[in-house]
Amino acid sequence: MSLGRFLIERDIPKAGSLDQRQLKEAAVKSNEVLRQLGPDIQWVESYIADDKLFCVYLAASEDILRKHAQMSGFPATKIIPIKRVIDPTTAQSSVGPVPIGHAL
Repeated sequence: MSLGRFLIERDIPKAGSLDQRQLKEAAVKSNEVLRQLGPDIQWVESYIADDKLFCVYLAASEDILRKHAQMSGFPATKIIPIKRVIDPTTAQSSVGPVPIGHAL
């Protein structure tokens, strides 16, 4: 089964105030659950804001992401499938000319 890319929004009060030890403990817990769940889920990275975490995962389904959230104790407030990725190199893609000011 192929893995899709997902963005998970997690509401975690004061997440931005967590120290390095607390972040390590969270990562260890998450990794333990990932090992239990097997190859159908992979944690890519997470971004920490004041009261939220935004986590990027590869997963076979939203169900396994919810199971990870339940087993790890880290809420999955929103699970958003990522359809495509854009970055600065997209400007050099070979799709032909795009008029300046063109709206998406």
